[in-house]
Amino acid sequence: MFEGFECARVDVGDVELRVRHGGQGAPLLLLHGHPRTHTTWHRVAPLLAEHHTVVCPDLRGYGESGKPPTDAHHTPYSKRAMAQDLVNLMTELGHSRFSVCGHDRGAAVATRLALDHPKSVTALAVMDGIPIGEHLARCDAKFAQAWWHWFFFAQPEIPERVINADPDAWYKVGTRNTAERLGEENFADFQRAIHNPDTVRAMLEDYRAGLGIDREHDDADRAAGRRVQCPTLVITAGQDDMLDLYGDPVQVWRNWAPHVRGTIIDAGHHVAEEAPEDLAKTLLDFLPS
Repeated sequence: MFEGFECARVDVGDVELRVRHGGQGAPLLLLHGHPRTHTTWHRVAPLLAEHHTVVCPDLRGYGESGKPPTDAHHTPYSKRAMAQDLVNLMTELGHSRFSVCGHDRGAAVATRLALDHPKSVTALAVMDGIPIGEHLARCDAKFAQAWWHWFFFAQPEIPERVINADPDAWYKVGTRNTAERLGEENFADFQRAIHNPDTVRAMLEDYRAGLGIDREHDDADRAAGRRVQCPTLVITAGQDDMLDLYGDPVQVWRNWAPHVRGTIIDAGHHVAEEAPEDLAKTLLDFLPS
């Protein structure tokens, strides 16, 4: 995977991040979702690296990145903390300004990055995501039934016990997630992550932060009228459930980003693995060179 890329571990403050980076051109940060690691981008990153310097980290808590102790408010796993990690990472790699694309939980981190660090982010692409506070403000029975795992993951102790009892069953190894679908090395990295109880705990902390401190940050931004100032692209997987939940997600994003447009890619939730060529073309058409 990632031929021509360098794999490194970078100290960004209170954690160390595992990161792959390579290519040439304007810097682009790619952020994975749950329960993946940075290797989810292995089919897309080489296509983008022909035109961009591509940086793919494991988010804090995920994969082989640091997993700090939590606190009562789950602050170490807030999207604000993760966003600061990434500003520090890009600075360490020599990039003061960069574009960012985030998928799933990574979309929430990318959004927080654009809101908290507008001078650093030149363009924002979000895949299958709207701001966490917006999700929760719109939460109804349909959302709770479809995305019940958000509320289960936020419970103390029980989710760890359930997932760690059989990680392969929980994460649908052998059916939805196979070496053939993910690629052998990506699948192996994914399996190492879900079989590590410390990683499982940290991934759950991400969701616990989501229902508390992350929503507080989003609600404060909404009340203050803060919005994403850079060009924003909303990418929706046509075979996932965002369209069913929200109709056109771009209309939701108009409350958060004045310079937004959207597109649909005919793929399931993990677009980077299922439709890498379509995703790469979509991003290259959008991103500043």
